[in-house]
Amino acid sequence: MEKILVTKPFLAPREEYEAYIAKIWDNQWLTNMGPLALELEEKLKKYLDVKELLFVSNGTIALHMAIKALGLKGEVITTPFSFVATTHSIMWEGCTPVFVDIERGSLNIDPSQIEAVITENTSAILATHIFGNPCDVEAIQQIADKHNLKVIYDAAHAFNIEIDGVSIFNYGDVATCSFHATKFFHTGEGGLVVANNSDLIKKLKYIRNHGLHEDGGFASIGTNAKNSEFHAALGLVNLNHVDEIRKKRKKICEIYEERLHGNVGFQAWQDGATRNYCYLPVIFESEEQLLRVKKHLEEHQVFTRRYFYPSLASSLPYLEPVFLSVSKGISERCLCLPIYCDLSPEQVHRVCDLILETI
Repeated sequence: MEKILVTKPFLAPREEYEAYIAKIWDNQWLTNMGPLALELEEKLKKYLDVKELLFVSNGTIALHMAIKALGLKGEVITTPFSFVATTHSIMWEGCTPVFVDIERGSLNIDPSQIEAVITENTSAILATHIFGNPCDVEAIQQIADKHNLKVIYDAAHAFNIEIDGVSIFNYGDVATCSFHATKFFHTGEGGLVVANNSDLIKKLKYIRNHGLHEDGGFASIGTNAKNSEFHAALGLVNLNHVDEIRKKRKKICEIYEERLHGNVGFQAWQDGATRNYCYLPVIFESEEQLLRVKKHLEEHQVFTRRYFYPSLASSLPYLEPVFLSVSKGISERCLCLPIYCDLSPEQVHRVCDLILETI
């Protein structure tokens, strides 16, 4: 029986990547922001329609850099329904995460609950565009402006997403993205950080390279967040196939949504926003139903993932548990189904058949 995984990385034709490897061998420049890394930055700026961005080693370090560059202290309001790196970054930078619940439809942080937890110690809001679905960026910005807070968007899933024609990366003080191998667009390992403020992007650039100034002195505290020419080469190759990747994923999602409509719940997408079809989360009636389906799929060599379980509000050993009913309920009932470019329509129908016969 053929195994169906929850995800597989997209790999462009090998010869396309090998052409870039030849350039690396000719240049003998492997890291420290070589010519391919700089080329990737320029091409991504144009493709994503942003003024400035930095190619970094991963999406988690991008969050660390954002918090450090903004000088955040005290409390940072965030979502409990995200990958743990979102919360870990806040903690690593010496701040305290304050969770608020999520919306049942969008699965994003609920703006209507943010103001209730703002205190004199609050310095920022760090929200995640879950599964690439944009947060209510206007409502969040209004709250931030009213209370003089910074806004960071963890856009790890949101490559190529726009709201009414505007890149998702143009919202907030800083936006970050992951280029991990499992993402819609990837460089194997990698990420980006975006800030439209020139002074802020300069700070981020110093932080990326150990705090070193162009003149050889030190501008700030820093870390090593640079990425290699090999990762940049993979990004340059994959960028040529982004439209193809999106089309294939869209067809897969359309089959799932047509076959499973009325039997499971789907994420409510933000009005005016595009989709990149990076994930296919479904919501079951109960955790018991989810577990039955998951077990039945695994018995037939179909593998899924419980993104994001359990809720961060109640599961982290270094924080006092907080009961947030919506995020708890969603995390217990949400399952991400297999989706990747090589997944055939026949395989998608097989997954749907197994789910429906279990339900």
